[in-house]
Amino acid sequence: MATEEPRDNYSADNIQVLEGLEAVRKRPAMYIGDVGLKGLHHLVYEVVDNSIDEALAGYCNHITVFINPNNSITVIDNGRGIPTAMHTKEKKSALEVVMTVLHAGGKFDKDTYKVSGGLHGVGVSCVNALSKHLSVIVRREGKLFQQEYNIGKPLYDVKVIGESTETGTEVTFSPDDTIFDYLEYNFDTLAARMRELAFLNKGITLTLTDKRVSDENGNHTMVTFHSEGGLKEFAQYLDRNREALISDVIYFEGEREGIPVEVALTYNTSYTENIQAYVNNINTYEGGTHLSGFRRGLTNTLKKYATDSGILAKEKIEIDGDDFREGLTAVLSVKVQEPQFEGQTKTKLGNREVTAPVSQSVSEMLSAYLEEHPAEARMIVEKVILAARARHAARKAREMVQRKNVLTGSGLPGKLADCSEKDPALCEIYFVEGDSAGGTAKQGRDRHFQAIMPLRGKILNVEKAMHYKIFENEEIKNMYTALGVRIGTEEDSKALNLTKLRYHKIIIMCDADVDGSHIETLILTFFFRFMKELIEFGYIYIATPPLYQVKKGAKSEYAWNEDQRDRLIQDLKGAGNESSVGVQRYKGLGEMNAEQLWETTMNPESRTLRQVTIENAAECDQIFSMLMGDDVPPRREFIEKNAKYAKIDV
Repeated sequence: MATEEPRDNYSADNIQVLEGLEAVRKRPAMYIGDVGLKGLHHLVYEVVDNSIDEALAGYCNHITVFINPNNSITVIDNGRGIPTAMHTKEKKSALEVVMTVLHAGGKFDKDTYKVSGGLHGVGVSCVNALSKHLSVIVRREGKLFQQEYNIGKPLYDVKVIGESTETGTEVTFSPDDTIFDYLEYNFDTLAARMRELAFLNKGITLTLTDKRVSDENGNHTMVTFHSEGGLKEFAQYLDRNREALISDVIYFEGEREGIPVEVALTYNTSYTENIQAYVNNINTYEGGTHLSGFRRGLTNTLKKYATDSGILAKEKIEIDGDDFREGLTAVLSVKVQEPQFEGQTKTKLGNREVTAPVSQSVSEMLSAYLEEHPAEARMIVEKVILAARARHAARKAREMVQRKNVLTGSGLPGKLADCSEKDPALCEIYFVEGDSAGGTAKQGRDRHFQAIMPLRGKILNVEKAMHYKIFENEEIKNMYTALGVRIGTEEDSKALNLTKLRYHKIIIMCDADVDGSHIETLILTFFFRFMKELIEFGYIYIATPPLYQVKKGAKSEYAWNEDQRDRLIQDLKGAGNESSVGVQRYKGLGEMNAEQLWETTMNPESRTLRQVTIENAAECDQIFSMLMGDDVPPRREFIEKNAKYAKIDV
């Protein structure tokens, strides 16, 4: 990647003010997504983004993150340190401006940062506004500066607290418990983001330490991420549980029309496409102009090679863009000075000037590889031809799914017990494991807004099946038809058309045992691979039936875990009545009658639903491949590592 020589002209006057932060505490979800776990972790990402910006500018190579015992977070970098001199316009320290004014920072000054990942976010001032306490320490100009804040308000002016021969910024913050629903950070969630940032910014070291736990020797859990190969290693990491079609990772790094582009791609023997696209380190889940450029470059180059080489001459089958991406794993990263984000979740790039540079980069990279590796090129083209044949078979099967509307009137599956409400926003559907539990659910539901769709046994594992087999599967056909979704548009034959989606709550309800968990995973794999939009829009949920019923005489209570069960036993025992309490362990939905199922699992007033979200698409892809794919050793390793967390009934 072509880079300019770093210029140390980062001063107080580089800090430009755009607007205040009064609205952040009033409407926090507008700024960080939500006030649940996602928003809680987003606070960390905002602070780390500042350090990454310093790294992109060439001044920082080590970022350290600590989860402290009280669930506060500390982020330390060895960058230049936030300027502390008086800001000419604001008449206060530039450090205080950065920490207390929304959208104030060096990233808005093109002389300070050429590109910035933090532009997609709202800066460290938002973190300050949503923290009950925040402390920032700056090492700069041989001194140690500090300022502290409560809910975004400075406790004192920036002051010098010592001397330092180092440079950098250290931020420690405690999320406000009056704002957030949860305050406990998840180590694996933060680790996944740190790993991702290490791949996207090669040469930078990121260390994550959890001070909340330690081993018998007093050592805290700690992971360090560093990548010299960047996206090339990222693609290898994503594909580590899949069988490779070619041994190489095809890689390009350079700059086109002032836009730095880095791309890595390879092919495996699976039937799924996995493209992770980033803009300024932000995962653009909804794609955008950079992804369009990637697909255009890939399709045009492969199609030209296949035609010129004569491999397609004997094939009487039409090839389209989807066929070139079956079994493809790719990571695309572009840096854009002023990114314009759009889409449902503001993760779709809209800058039109990005398409051509990315397309040219991919075409140049791929053309050179295909010419130099004829054997691998032939394997890729043969894979494309196989995908085209399967696509034509899948289209016929898909048409059979959608033709049901014409052949059977309403087109709804016979097993579906629909609801009377017609507004999708008010309707919910339960996909229930088995006819028996489905029958109970039909009796216990509220017919006005709750629909029930029983599923017979374990649905097809879509991770290992060819597409036409998937669309021929009876249970999957019924799921498509019941939901009312359509597959395919003129632009993308795999795109999901949600205009006629019939329910905005799609609830998976399975038994609380090993088989039930397996069926849940199979259904989630299907949704992730073929209906990811439903997850991204927040429509997918998992029901949580109780594990226990604790009874004493005519009184009974339900428990969803062992701790609740034990507390209920103690509460119901009472003085002098030891062993008079009965405990029933529910292993299947069929063990409850209709009234119990409604009361515990389906009544909106008392039930607990777990919403399915995608925190990290790359990690999700890897986990589904590992759990549901053909490669056994990684799955065995995962099971052995996590077996201690499982509750096994004997």
